[in-house]
Amino acid sequence: MDKCSFCGRSRKEAGMLIEGMSGHICDSCVDQAKQIITEESHRSTKKAAPKQKLLKPVQIFEFLNQYVIGQEDAKRSLAVAVYNHYKRIFQEDTDNEVEIEKSNIILVGETGTGKTLLARTIAKMLDVPFTIVDATVLTEAGYVGEDVESLLSRLLQAADYDVKRAQMGIVFIDEIDKIARKGDNPSITRDVSGEGVQQGLLKLLEGSVVNVPPQGGRKHPEQRFIEVDTKNILFICGGAFDGIQKKISKRLNTLVVGYHASRDKDQIDRDNLIKYIAPQDLRSFGLIPEIIGRLPLLTYLHPLDRAALRQILTDPKNALTKQYMKLFEIDGIKLTFDDNALEYIVDKAIEFKLGARGLRSICETIMLDAMFDAPTSKIKSLNITEDYCKSKLDKSTLKKLQAAI
Repeated sequence: MDKCSFCGRSRKEAGMLIEGMSGHICDSCVDQAKQIITEESHRSTKKAAPKQKLLKPVQIFEFLNQYVIGQEDAKRSLAVAVYNHYKRIFQEDTDNEVEIEKSNIILVGETGTGKTLLARTIAKMLDVPFTIVDATVLTEAGYVGEDVESLLSRLLQAADYDVKRAQMGIVFIDEIDKIARKGDNPSITRDVSGEGVQQGLLKLLEGSVVNVPPQGGRKHPEQRFIEVDTKNILFICGGAFDGIQKKISKRLNTLVVGYHASRDKDQIDRDNLIKYIAPQDLRSFGLIPEIIGRLPLLTYLHPLDRAALRQILTDPKNALTKQYMKLFEIDGIKLTFDDNALEYIVDKAIEFKLGARGLRSICETIMLDAMFDAPTSKIKSLNITEDYCKSKLDKSTLKKLQAAI
């Protein structure tokens, strides 16, 4: 009777039996052999990674300047933090009694000020695995949502399941303010998506070995776990912390006491209170002290002013106008923008109060008809004027939004 020469399954037991010169092999053994060959070839071709060239803080800062407009304080803080973090990883002297601890980062700033862009640009420069995770989908284990370990599952995917490479990656946790504690008063119900998630994040931020389900633990409980050491993973957290200005203002007013009170009060920049943010403000907003302690580097992003928004349109390497010019160039069309048209776009972005994201929305609305008609037309050049921008916005739903603001 024909049977598999490897596992002994008969023709009836195997889904398919392939006949060779002097034996047979079933489809299950073929699949298993393929998996073994793939793993072995990947292991044999994987060379020892050369020691990464570590850029100095000034070089990191200059690289960030190519993509991010303004935010000098945040870029300087990030440059120093990233340099110290990877210097700590690559240090030669392992016998030294002084152990350098990891410095995770928290970025505070309004929407559209460049928090995600800063983190993504840093990862691009370092060529390390990078993933963005929205904190709003995280819940405690056993509840509807995603486990905290899913952060590392996505990092593993970004590293093509190379654990050693993933353990030197960067995780950007967005909307960290959305998991703030709901109130100071204890509640009879569990805060499963607030303080519960903060407690779960502690073990990741401080550096520990975590069992990570590569495909997500709740849907595939039978899968094998992958051990990931978070000691050398840099966590960057970002959040708008809407309303934290009230906490800062209250703290500053309580500090201004005595003979110099009025003078010190006048020196406070009331239009940009975010620059005075301190860890105690995060605590009063709803972050637990333990998680604040594991995010020692606190930096802020200024609201974008008119000059910064104007620069964002044209100056960075991936500026919006350059992206549209490239899109039209592929179709053989030369696209240009009048200065007045760019000023008009900036004015509208300020009215909508959406920061840099508002620029993209307005540009898409203005360019939609041109991008629809131009590829099938015979034009070789297109110039965007202020009148053209006005006519397109007047016809769009953005006009209604503008009236509502």
